Amino acid sequence: MLKVLVMDGVSEEGLVPLRREEDIEVVIGQKMTEDDLVQVIPEYDALIVRSATKVTRRVVEAAQNLKVIGRAGVGVDNIDLEAATTRGILVVNAPDGNTIAATEHTIAMMLALARNIPQAVARLKEGVWDKKAFIGVELRDKTLGIIGLGRIGSAVAKRAQALEMNVIAYDPFINEEKAASLAVELVALEDVYRRSDFITVHLPKTKESYHMIGDEAFALMKDGVRIINCARGGIIDEEALYRALVSGKVAGAALDVFEKEPNTESPLLSLPNFIATPHLGASTREAQLNVAVDVSGEIVAALRGKLVKNTVNIPSISPQVLSAVRPYLGLAEKLGKLQAQLVTGRIRKIEVVYSGELARQEVSPLTTAVVKGLLDPILQETVNFVNAPVLAKNRGIQVFQAVDGEAEGYASLITVKVYSDKAEKSVAGTLFGKQDPRVVMIDGYRIDVDPSGHILYVPHIDKPRIIGPVGLLIGKHDINIAAMQVGRKEIGGKAIMMLSVDAPVPEETLGEIAQVDGVLDVKMVHL
Repeated sequence: MLKVLVMDGVSEEGLVPLRREEDIEVVIGQKMTEDDLVQVIPEYDALIVRSATKVTRRVVEAAQNLKVIGRAGVGVDNIDLEAATTRGILVVNAPDGNTIAATEHTIAMMLALARNIPQAVARLKEGVWDKKAFIGVELRDKTLGIIGLGRIGSAVAKRAQALEMNVIAYDPFINEEKAASLAVELVALEDVYRRSDFITVHLPKTKESYHMIGDEAFALMKDGVRIINCARGGIIDEEALYRALVSGKVAGAALDVFEKEPNTESPLLSLPNFIATPHLGASTREAQLNVAVDVSGEIVAALRGKLVKNTVNIPSISPQVLSAVRPYLGLAEKLGKLQAQLVTGRIRKIEVVYSGELARQEVSPLTTAVVKGLLDPILQETVNFVNAPVLAKNRGIQVFQAVDGEAEGYASLITVKVYSDKAEKSVAGTLFGKQDPRVVMIDGYRIDVDPSGHILYVPHIDKPRIIGPVGLLIGKHDINIAAMQVGRKEIGGKAIMMLSVDAPVPEETLGEIAQVDGVLDVKMVHL
């Protein structure tokens, strides 16, 4: 049984994708200290957390069987990504499930900030009816500056436009065409500061974004600007924000996140022009269900050895890219495994060439699959889609990726060339009908082999009395030959024979086959 530890009160309804798997046991954990988690984590294959549980380096290093960590949400600040990646542990999140919740909370905070709603409610509950003290401002015709135009930033822009706001944005990773499709003006960060009446932040917390909004940024802003942050704590320098609120430079601020949480003692909480919520951006029933369902599905895929969509410690794959390359993932990995068993010597370089329709796709996931397949039979440590590139680099193996428009008569073709200190070997494969993988070429010899099960590889001289003796030797051990392919370039030259067999051929028999006159080599390949 595979065991999954679920922490932090993840939605029970959202665990259905896990619970319907007969060989997966789901364990609901109670609140644990780091020491507690270190003690129990060795028995688990997967871990699901929200924001409360800290998955530290100690926890990761104690996790003997852990294959994947799932974050039921977006941010992974509480997970040591470097430690997980080094150990080959996949980290996945659920970036789409709480998009609407975070978007609507941002709009709610902006409206509450503009109309002083929390302050008015508090005063009214104190028994004071005070209309004059809480005069607000309208959003219509105001300029909203969005810092970070990703999923949530884009959704906020759409809703702000419905409120008749003028929307500008800064995002160094969004091109002007994408911004134009959202009817958003893409500007420099300094222009967001100078032109905006309201500024909302939608960035991850990184070394670059940490305290990016501080004294210098506030100095560039309009007098009376209003600030909203429902993204990550620490992007806004809270001490600088306090000074800007006290001076009146910033008319008001609304935070759903703080640099240190939980936080009930921040000096900001004492200011009348500051409002806050305790990290409620994703706290809707719908969002909690959605992120739990999403991350549970990713955990199942990871435990089954499939490529998952929402990975954090390897590049994420869009649904469009995944849809285009998914049929070829198994083929790419099989080509890598085949090369690992055919090539001799110390591997120095791997070159993967994509031809035909694949040459027009984002093929980096396929290259990773090739590297994973090649290293898996060679290394003792766990090799997966997360650590395969790192393991190759650490061993001095160079990995190159190239495209070639011609596919030699095939719709798409993947050619894997491996260079060692002793030899150079090339294998190529394709799909028939988008579902049927085939190895179609080895070192320039055309063949047609199903890359599965046990395959006997026999390079030989193209002459009579080769195939028969080899077949007799295999049959002597009651091993059935399921299929046979022979490829040659010229009559009487070198050729290769590929025999798909129902069971591994014993080492003794491999030695006998190697002695057949004309046989140049023999290898037993397991795919």
